[in-house]
Amino acid sequence: MSEAQALPEVTGRMFLYEQPELLMKEKHGDLGLAPAAQPFSFAAKARALPMTLGEIPSAIKDYPLIFMSQEQPQLLAVTGLYDDINLFVDDNGNWEDFTYIPGYVRRYPFGVAAEASGERMAVVIDRGFEGLSPTGENRLFEDGQMTQQTQAAVDFVKNYERDRQQTEQLAKVLAHHELIQQQTAHYTPTGASEPVTFAQYFGVDEERLKALPVETKMELEQQGVLALIYAMLISMGNWRILLQRRAKRHNLSEQDVFKPLVSN
Repeated sequence: MSEAQALPEVTGRMFLYEQPELLMKEKHGDLGLAPAAQPFSFAAKARALPMTLGEIPSAIKDYPLIFMSQEQPQLLAVTGLYDDINLFVDDNGNWEDFTYIPGYVRRYPFGVAAEASGERMAVVIDRGFEGLSPTGENRLFEDGQMTQQTQAAVDFVKNYERDRQQTEQLAKVLAHHELIQQQTAHYTPTGASEPVTFAQYFGVDEERLKALPVETKMELEQQGVLALIYAMLISMGNWRILLQRRAKRHNLSEQDVFKPLVSN
């Protein structure tokens, strides 16, 4: 008798996912989802979250939009400063009302990961999600097929993945024109004569953008890139708002807002 074929598994790590598994009826056919008591607690320590180009117009209202590095120009939304504390998630695990919630966390506990071969992408689910259990009322599968709710979640993560791939292309365009450069964020406290540098990051260099030839700018505009670049520059105004948010969250003075929290 031949041995049963082993089910494929996810290799490597996924940011914020505790135990990602390929979504399949063989593993998850008897499971369902229930709302988590603290919906976004899994992202409570994230100081930055992945962002896609389709989210830029909504995200610039709340977050500075930066890149991980020049070598890995992944687009990120900054959600915290100094400490491993997401300033948009409260102590009850809720995202702050009336602020944009990044798609990366809205898709959770579903996601997308590369299969072991690296040639194809597959939908995953975090087995470590507290709301995933045999008693979850929103079933993942019925009669061997994805339920309507599961299919909607799968469609969302697939659309997100397509948007993420387009975001990679945007980053390559910016890198090609050497627009992603190291930047600093400054703030001058009341009564101080010198500004305090409180963040170093990789972002769009406005001076390099201005210096681009007119033909290059026209090309970027035709590609739909130029408006997104300007939107990212506008988002830099949110650095100061992050400082204010941190001060309010931890009841910090204007001087102490630049210092890491001291744990007792």
